[in-house]
Amino acid sequence: MIKERAEAVLAFGEPFTITHQGRIMDFAAKRRLPTLCNWLESGDCFMSYGPNRFDMFRRAAVYVDKILKGAKPADLPVEQPMRLELVVNLKTAKRLGLTIPQSVLGRADHLIQ
Repeated sequence: MIKERAEAVLAFGEPFTITHQGRIMDFAAKRRLPTLCNWLESGDCFMSYGPNRFDMFRRAAVYVDKILKGAKPADLPVEQPMRLELVVNLKTAKRLGLTIPQSVLGRADHLIQ
């Protein structure tokens, strides 16, 4: 990323980036790179858009309950997140010297002050 002079970091919530989330955020912060994520829990991410993993875990608990009560896993439908959330971290934006357009702020589900 240094060699290619990256201007931002796009980090997807897959096992590698989740495992190295702290290192990715440290790297981006040291180089003042805005980071866009799809894990909503990261407080250092400039902006994130994706499913709320806590909601997904709650839904998984419903499946566990059904299985423990005798349902066959193969008979249960596959679910996808019904809602995606946009989170804008205004604290990180200010630290990076970025101005967020009002149109984006108006669409945000959560603003981190």
